Amino acid sequence: MGSSCELRTLAVIPARFASTRFPGKPLADLCGRPLIQWTYEAAAASGVNDVVVATDDARIIKAVQAFGGEVIMTRADHETGTDRIAEVALARGVDVVVNVQGDEPLIPPAVIDRLVALVATDTNTDMATAAVPFSISGADPADANAVKVVLGQEQQALYFSRAAIPFCRDGDAQVAPLHHWGIYAYRREFLKRFVSWAPTALERCEKLEQLRALEHGARIRVLVAEQSVQGVDTPEDLEAVARRVSQSLQQ
Repeated sequence: MGSSCELRTLAVIPARFASTRFPGKPLADLCGRPLIQWTYEAAAASGVNDVVVATDDARIIKAVQAFGGEVIMTRADHETGTDRIAEVALARGVDVVVNVQGDEPLIPPAVIDRLVALVATDTNTDMATAAVPFSISGADPADANAVKVVLGQEQQALYFSRAAIPFCRDGDAQVAPLHHWGIYAYRREFLKRFVSWAPTALERCEKLEQLRALEHGARIRVLVAEQSVQGVDTPEDLEAVARRVSQSLQQ
């Protein structure tokens, strides 16, 4: 790991053992290594200064320590992953914090670096995230689980929704939403403010916590990525990722 800029950077990977669709997911075996290890090593290959797993489960602590990663036990009562990473990040002297989802073992390290750069080079940007065209992700824009984002002229997020946005009234406007990718980079001071705010009306409505930032007037820059990354939400997803990993190892 090296420094991607003069600012001190930290990637935090929130990891919970409990999961409705996939209990124990961070420890699921992916080609001989736990899922969390793949994500950790991908983050460590980026330019951030440090990577740490934030968890509330002793089994995840043991697994991360076994492969030599840094891990911290956090409180068990956090409502969101953002609250969990804030507990870790705000106790450290860092400038930029990246929230890397623990169930994305194939995340390109370059995406992490590009998000850090967006926050580090623009003092008007509070946080940054990523999105890809639906033509690349292959997801169905009509699927409520596929979060959509529409952008302004300067690649800033205007709105995130589970609904199909925007609504083209006359049916002929060539405007398409992007498929949001749930990785975030925050300025430390903004993260501190963000977790101090109560959930907002739009956030509660859509069940999307990034709307809390928009409702408070935050500027969210969006990196439009050229490739999509398959996350692991279910055991079936894990099997699909394992096939991709096996194919790449054989090449």
